[in-house]
Amino acid sequence: MKYDFDEIIDRTGTNAMNTDGFRQYIFNATADMKFPFKDEEFIRMWIADMEFEFATPPEIREAVKERLDRKIMGYSQVFDPAYYEAVSNWMNRYYDWSFPKEHLETSHGIIPALYELVEYICKPNEKVLIVTPSYGYFKSAAEHNHIELVCSDLINEQGHYSIDFADFEAKASDEQVTLCIFCNPHNPSGRVWTTEELQRVGEICLSHNVWVISDEIHCDLLRTGKKHTPLAKLFPDTDRIITCMSPSKTFNMAGLMFSNVIIANEGLRTIWQKRHYGFKNPLSIAATQAAYEHGDEWLKQLKTYLDDNFAFVDQYVKRYLPQAVFHIPEATYLAWIDITAYVPANVNLPLFFAEQAGVLLEDGHMFVANGGGCIRLNLACPRSVLEEGLRRISTLLVNKDEGVPVQV
Repeated sequence: MKYDFDEIIDRTGTNAMNTDGFRQYIFNATADMKFPFKDEEFIRMWIADMEFEFATPPEIREAVKERLDRKIMGYSQVFDPAYYEAVSNWMNRYYDWSFPKEHLETSHGIIPALYELVEYICKPNEKVLIVTPSYGYFKSAAEHNHIELVCSDLINEQGHYSIDFADFEAKASDEQVTLCIFCNPHNPSGRVWTTEELQRVGEICLSHNVWVISDEIHCDLLRTGKKHTPLAKLFPDTDRIITCMSPSKTFNMAGLMFSNVIIANEGLRTIWQKRHYGFKNPLSIAATQAAYEHGDEWLKQLKTYLDDNFAFVDQYVKRYLPQAVFHIPEATYLAWIDITAYVPANVNLPLFFAEQAGVLLEDGHMFVANGGGCIRLNLACPRSVLEEGLRRISTLLVNKDEGVPVQV
């Protein structure tokens, strides 16, 4: 089957965050916030899912329809062993990794799982360690539980990010640091950490009695030829690494609110089972199982399309924004571009691009720290949308600085 990734899908009026909720999410504003552009005129490159553009695979939609045709949407749990088999087979195929069935829990998304796990693991006056720039909800999960956040800035060498292990270990050695939330692959830079880097992260944390939550939601979204290694795979003898995975971003089904949480520690798993609200959306179960059972070919074609989109961005930036810093990321469908050379540091970039170019995007300030001057663009979109978004961005930046229009 050939999948159509160039289809333009209208999601206005469906309660979608991308089309109907951007004022609240990006600008913390009400629905009456005005722009020089009509809502339908915006190029939307902000929220980190394939919303607005790529259709959820037909195999998943069909599984949802079949479950819906059973007519009753009552309270549900995962009882059928076929669900674990689907998850386990996927992990074995792609990552040569397995875990016992009893370690598998599910949650209404990885973000809710983070909030719960911080509460279950950390005591008052303890701290959570992250590397920055970082997904903003890592910070929110700590703050929600009144736990102090400790940040170790990644080293940025012309757009290539690496871990400052001396700083990371110094902060992990603080006796009050009891948990590290680690993103593997990394969001927003798109780094696929090497096994050597992962080994060192794990060794540092475990040697200092620091739990690790490894958020691996982007693990399927690799550039062709790249390989993901689950952190827990490298440390089979420890039970202090919790792995969070989900097909939600991979298959554009984030709204179904379903993720896998692999908890090896029996004590923590017992707490989770006692305190976690365990009922599940029956449609989410069906969709997730179908993704793992039938999603291989769709994912293969998606990755090829994304590879081409990233190559297009790379060529475009080199030609029209030569002072910007951009590297094709090893994972994710998100482009992380440093435009410091074009815009003063004090500019509110999301508002600037929304008002001046009609482009909705997120900037580095939404990623805790160490991301100033960067914008993050969602490339999970048809090429025509991507080209128009880049044209608007580059025209605004070049016109502003040089008064020279960009011809695309």
